[in-house]
Amino acid sequence: MSDIAIEVTGLGKRYRIGSRAPAPRGRWDALRQTVGAPFAYLRQSLREPTEAELLHALRDVSFQVRAGEVLGLIGRNGAGKSTLLKILARITEPSSGRAELHGRVGSLLEVGTGFHPELSGRENIYLNGAILGMRRAEIQRRFDEIVAFSGVERFLDTPVKRYSSGMYVRLAFSVAAHLESEILLMDEVLAVGDGDFQKKCLGKVQEIAGHGRTVLFVSHNMGMITSLCQSALLLEGGRVAASGPASEVVSRYFHGERNTPYLVDYRSSSVRRGDDLATLLEASVRDPHGRPAADIDIRSAFTVTMHYTINQAVSIAPFPQIQVYDTQGACVFVSFATSTPSFRVDAGDYVATCHIPGNLLNNGTYYIGIALTFRHLGIHTSFIERDALAVNMIDPIHETIDEDRMGYGGIMIGMLRPKLDWTIEPTTK
Repeated sequence: MSDIAIEVTGLGKRYRIGSRAPAPRGRWDALRQTVGAPFAYLRQSLREPTEAELLHALRDVSFQVRAGEVLGLIGRNGAGKSTLLKILARITEPSSGRAELHGRVGSLLEVGTGFHPELSGRENIYLNGAILGMRRAEIQRRFDEIVAFSGVERFLDTPVKRYSSGMYVRLAFSVAAHLESEILLMDEVLAVGDGDFQKKCLGKVQEIAGHGRTVLFVSHNMGMITSLCQSALLLEGGRVAASGPASEVVSRYFHGERNTPYLVDYRSSSVRRGDDLATLLEASVRDPHGRPAADIDIRSAFTVTMHYTINQAVSIAPFPQIQVYDTQGACVFVSFATSTPSFRVDAGDYVATCHIPGNLLNNGTYYIGIALTFRHLGIHTSFIERDALAVNMIDPIHETIDEDRMGYGGIMIGMLRPKLDWTIEPTTK
């Protein structure tokens, strides 16, 4: 039996963009448009649309997903991600190409689709489960798990129209997440509920992936993509722009054609970074062995280096600086060299290295800005590159937790996750 769970070949989807008829200028014009509307619609349907009237949501998309693989699907709004999932879920038909799915398919595309507001939570579990393809015996077998996961036991016999929005989506996600399928399609469904429930959702997806089920996961949260997915697919304008390991595709998503945002050589750039005092030559992220690297284990220390040239002797040495940002642009921390000597510095090439300890940053992607500042005749900045580098902090959550980690792994909230020293002692009476 083939180990390919999803095989997509030359898939395309196009929509015809309609045009609105001009507003009637009077009652007779309105009557004429009303009487002629069926004939106008028939003429429009029989006429071959022009290219300007077509919207290509997908163009020649081809890829394979192996059984048990978790594939992340990323791209900007309008790239075609949801359209692709709807075709795979058989909600809409493709205009060209084909898609083969080997195994039972479950989809979490619209959380809560099929819930009836007048029915109770208990009744909607059976209704929604049936819509998703679960047999009654299967729903009964998983009923207690679904209710416990959702946390709405107290209100199970209350009509869902009286539920809060959070309770509603929690119950809906719980039903869909317990569908016993070989292939699971998910579209931005892990953003439901509060922080605690989102953490439960992430844990559930990890459990699903850990049991060898194939998952196609759409999200704009790149931290989730790099944590949950082994590989990823980037869509741009309905086409496959990049595919491969999740961290590399995420880097492409943020940096376009730049393939090595962890190592940047400014000497080959046509634009000079710097001024008469100093010029930036190179910047890099390096692993514990000193090699340029895009991916760093969260447990490992790493360094950020910048090479620069002092163009003329100065009486006060400059202060190298880094700024670390998350994917939303929020500053995580800033650090600058405090041990720089305050005496005269000769012209020449220098390298500044910032050492970042392990068990500090949370899993996800971070941008690193670099700058060089002189405190000479006031504060003078020779160069500043806010998004010079990027680094993917990887938590190998799929590995067995060893004694060295002591369970310090998995999904945690926040931008930092420092492993701090704790003491636990009995109190004396």
